[in-house]
Amino acid sequence: MAGRRVPKEKSRAGSFFSATLVLWIVSIWFEILFYRRSELLYVVFGALFYQSANWTVRALVSKDPLFVNTSVSLLHSTITSASGLIKGMVTSFCSIGRLLGWPWLPLDSDPKPYDVLFILVSQWLSYGSHGMFEHSQLVGGTWSGAYAALCFSCGYFAYDQWDMLLYQLYSGWIPAILVHHLVLLICFTLALYRNVTINYLILTLICELHSIFLHVRRLRRMAGVRDAKSIVVKVEWILNWLTFVFARVVPHILITAKLVVDASKFDRGVELPLALSGMAGMNLLNAFLGIDLINAVKKESKYQKRDHPRRE
Repeated sequence: MAGRRVPKEKSRAGSFFSATLVLWIVSIWFEILFYRRSELLYVVFGALFYQSANWTVRALVSKDPLFVNTSVSLLHSTITSASGLIKGMVTSFCSIGRLLGWPWLPLDSDPKPYDVLFILVSQWLSYGSHGMFEHSQLVGGTWSGAYAALCFSCGYFAYDQWDMLLYQLYSGWIPAILVHHLVLLICFTLALYRNVTINYLILTLICELHSIFLHVRRLRRMAGVRDAKSIVVKVEWILNWLTFVFARVVPHILITAKLVVDASKFDRGVELPLALSGMAGMNLLNAFLGIDLINAVKKESKYQKRDHPRRE
């Protein structure tokens, strides 16, 4: 039986982005093995962790490539943005439980969280908003846990690029999602190699808090839950819009403004041009995403009216 025919534009795009991913993998292992950058193993651990999550979802829940990919993306967004918050609530519950005499609850080993929100809160409490956002801190400094968090996310984007290429979860001559991941891999990897702008990149990952609700919406629709009047759907949309504005649009605009204001403080090199071009791309993608969200609201409203016609 003849195999499935792959559209020419997908084949060409797949070949190009597969080649760039291979070059990226070679680069990472070259740094680890020849320059003994063992700290970069966090990137490898991140990729293996999310690939393992992929296999687990595929084996236990569904084999649909899009469902599996979206589920792992939701896991990444949760771990990157809010896992420390969740862990904090669990730890508080365990502490209260032990005070109430529940000996079966686990002891608090107090491992350091490596998600964006906890990194930022920790630094805010330590340095305050002024010292925290100084140019020297954002460019030359590295907040506690920031390097490992950035490595782990870098590993995720490499895994996700591979998964989308493997199952052709993209479309068009120049797939926006593959371009997005390639740009992030370049920016993250150069920063990790040179150990600069780590904190700037951590700030950009605040948007993963909004990504949680993007992935939840997609999974919800895959599950067939599309009732626009449902309380769950309404709450999801409220959180979707709130995090879109305050965790994605506003932080990215502020980061761009900070780069422009501090432009004269950067040394000559690729850091400033790369950062400005990367943020310009992110702000443009945010505008497109906002349009997509508006269209999605309209689409779900039309779906509701079509499935529940007004009775005379």
